[in-house]
Amino acid sequence: MRRLVLILGDQLTPDVAALRAANPAQDVVVMAEVRAEGTYVPHHPQKIALILSAMRHFAEDLRRAGWTVAYSRLDDPDNTHSMPGELLRRAAEFGATEVLATRPGEWRLITALDEMPLPVTQAADDRFLCSDAEFADWAEGRKQLRMEWFYREMRRKTGLLMDGDQPVGGQWNFDHDNRKPAQPDLFRPRPPRFAPDATTAEVLDLVEAQYPQHFGRLRPFGWGVTRADALAALDWFAAHALPRFGDEQDAMLADDPTLSHSLLSPYLNIGLLSPMEVCQAAEAAYAAGKAPLNAVEGFIRQIIGWREYVRGIYMLHGPGYADQNALGADRALPDLYWGAKTDMACLSHAVAQTRDLAYAHHIQRLMVTGLFGLIAGISPQALHAWYLAVYIDAFEWVEAPNTIGMSQFADGGVLGSKPYAASGAYIDRMSDYCGGCRYKVKDKTGPDACPFNLLYWHFLLRHRDRFQSNPRMAQMYRTWDKMDEARRRTTLSEAEAFLHRLDMGKRV
Repeated sequence: MRRLVLILGDQLTPDVAALRAANPAQDVVVMAEVRAEGTYVPHHPQKIALILSAMRHFAEDLRRAGWTVAYSRLDDPDNTHSMPGELLRRAAEFGATEVLATRPGEWRLITALDEMPLPVTQAADDRFLCSDAEFADWAEGRKQLRMEWFYREMRRKTGLLMDGDQPVGGQWNFDHDNRKPAQPDLFRPRPPRFAPDATTAEVLDLVEAQYPQHFGRLRPFGWGVTRADALAALDWFAAHALPRFGDEQDAMLADDPTLSHSLLSPYLNIGLLSPMEVCQAAEAAYAAGKAPLNAVEGFIRQIIGWREYVRGIYMLHGPGYADQNALGADRALPDLYWGAKTDMACLSHAVAQTRDLAYAHHIQRLMVTGLFGLIAGISPQALHAWYLAVYIDAFEWVEAPNTIGMSQFADGGVLGSKPYAASGAYIDRMSDYCGGCRYKVKDKTGPDACPFNLLYWHFLLRHRDRFQSNPRMAQMYRTWDKMDEARRRTTLSEAEAFLHRLDMGKRV
């Protein structure tokens, strides 16, 4: 009996669960470029191009390995342009009565497969190091699901950077040695870019024609689209950027969008690399004396700690997680997120970089675009849709917890113990953005006051009842209470005026 084997655009791994359960001699792999997947949010053109080109290359790899692949191209006139529609079309074509799938990483697709009129077996996605069941067991009975404790369990499970039962170096976390401001450096290594081959060139033309209105520049396109490209990017990072990764992981420079970051997350998230091989490459660099422990530990923590943790949170809390809005934020997403002019240099740089590269690193997302959204009271669902659309590595399992939980505190503290609210001082300390800004980060009030300084206090006062008893925030409220009354009135009045200009669509 012939079965269909569904392979999604983020499941481009030869031994993914659905392929392991199938028989290449009789089963048919189904892969489909469908318009619904490109438009449920307006994905960045480079993101669409990466996934489509990587899918086409992967389909050819499967054919060479002996699989029958039924591949639907975006411009195929018979394409139904939905994943359930393509499965039903292929089932009728091949006489299949059953579908094998690897469980998707987004609840909307899990639900769509559950509601198929064909029987669909969704195998667990064991490319992750912590299964849904293991995470649920770890979370059971805990009042707080803190990443640090989960990370230590993952270190023990994987054996990464372990010396018996103890962490290498005598401590689990080397954050105190990381997160330094960076300086411009003409000799800082630049990540590799991959020239489009004929397949990618064809995809670029297709995406240009099909998605002309989507935010973001399609060209130049330099992302890798094959397993070989991804391995080359990993080798480059381990040899050239990893040694400085720890020091520079939270820094921001206007003229250096990548610093010493890996840019490996797109390849991890579509399946061209596995988390263990990435971590083992970093660990090997440390063992060979080519990268310091603080950098290697910080990088591995992002993979087996944070990446696995946020997926666990997303799967544990179910399809309603992204709908939460604990702080009641409801401001519409300002046009500046889509490239409208703003006098705030930090936001201007972060959004322009996102437009050009489909990429910004985690601090630009958390402490620039995310921080502004938090303290301005922007709808977390609007921000969630924006992040999901514009970043090349964004899939809902990883993006929603980072936005709804960490960035916007919209989950009410499931993921973090306090909101990441801050004034402009943090951005000034960790970047060179403020030096070229129309606003003055040192001004607390007045016509040139940094909007982050005004909105920070406005946010704290809006949510005083919720946060003033939080031990990690009590000092902020004591500082406010000690301020001169006139300064407090001015701060709130100027914050309200700024938000009114924002709501009116005026340049801010």
